[in-house]
Amino acid sequence: MFSFLSGLFSSDIGIDLGTANTLVGTRERGILFSEPSVVAISEIDGRNRVLAVGADAKRMLGRTPGNIRAIRPLRDGVIADFEVTQEMIRHFIRKVHNRRSFISPRVIICVPSGSTAVERRAIREAADSAGARRCQLVEESMAAAIGADLPVTEPVGCMIVDIGGGTTEVAVISLGGIVFADSTRVGGDKMDEAIVAYVRRNFNLLIGESSAERIKVEIGSACQPVSGEGASISVRGRDLMNGIPRELVMTERQVAEATFEPVNAIIEAVKLGLEHAPPELAADIVDRGIVLTGGGSLLRNLDTVLRDATGLPVLIADSPLESVALGTVRCLAEMKKLSPVLVNAE
Repeated sequence: MFSFLSGLFSSDIGIDLGTANTLVGTRERGILFSEPSVVAISEIDGRNRVLAVGADAKRMLGRTPGNIRAIRPLRDGVIADFEVTQEMIRHFIRKVHNRRSFISPRVIICVPSGSTAVERRAIREAADSAGARRCQLVEESMAAAIGADLPVTEPVGCMIVDIGGGTTEVAVISLGGIVFADSTRVGGDKMDEAIVAYVRRNFNLLIGESSAERIKVEIGSACQPVSGEGASISVRGRDLMNGIPRELVMTERQVAEATFEPVNAIIEAVKLGLEHAPPELAADIVDRGIVLTGGGSLLRNLDTVLRDATGLPVLIADSPLESVALGTVRCLAEMKKLSPVLVNAE
């Protein structure tokens, strides 16, 4: 009887609405799933119809006929296509929300620190129109710090660097508030674009974003190997000279050269955050170090490069891919304690 009644009430939902992936969780069950932030749209008689969302849609990227578009509705951490984002949020809420429930779910969504009031209102309106009873927002850097188990409510300085698909969030946090935050629109996507540009410029070969991402994941490195060319990988694309498919072998050294600029931009963003940290909090950061979260933190040797550039300890969170989503779930579970970290969407 109790389980039947509990099924009639909604589960509050936490959403890490990322440029590359969207993670969804609930207070009761934790992280439920992670899906690519991709939507496939079919255009029939001038009307758009959603064909697939998430992993199914991502497999269509670069492989669709003229009447089907596979879209990534978020770019650089913000909504680039409002209607498609609304459909994506609606899909994820329905995937979690029990349709028999009397009450619509309360939703907490992460937003970049540098997002404008207009962008935040667009996210809130997308969630409202997707069926949320109430939508609240939390800044990504704060959610990442909470998910990484940093003492955000204590009077000590914590530095978090969340490297996502579209943005890198750098924040200094103390006493439940963000003392300094900076959102740089550099992340995993910029690394993929840099690899595509490098292959095109140096080898006259055009490869897709999916191939570039595979190269980054398998042999990507923030610094060049000490000796030799390092690991290698074969990649296929279209030869720009004669238009026929061709295969190329790339090395770890070449990938490190390709991603030098986005990696350097992340280093500069971290240095800027350290420059703006108040002296007492800077002293805490020297003791506690810098914590990395997000998928971009998994780039090989990035922690070593940051350690050499700053002279500070650099740690990778236990679950870097899930840290932001875990933070939103904890906000739901400890709403009374963590309510000050929520931001106004108005």
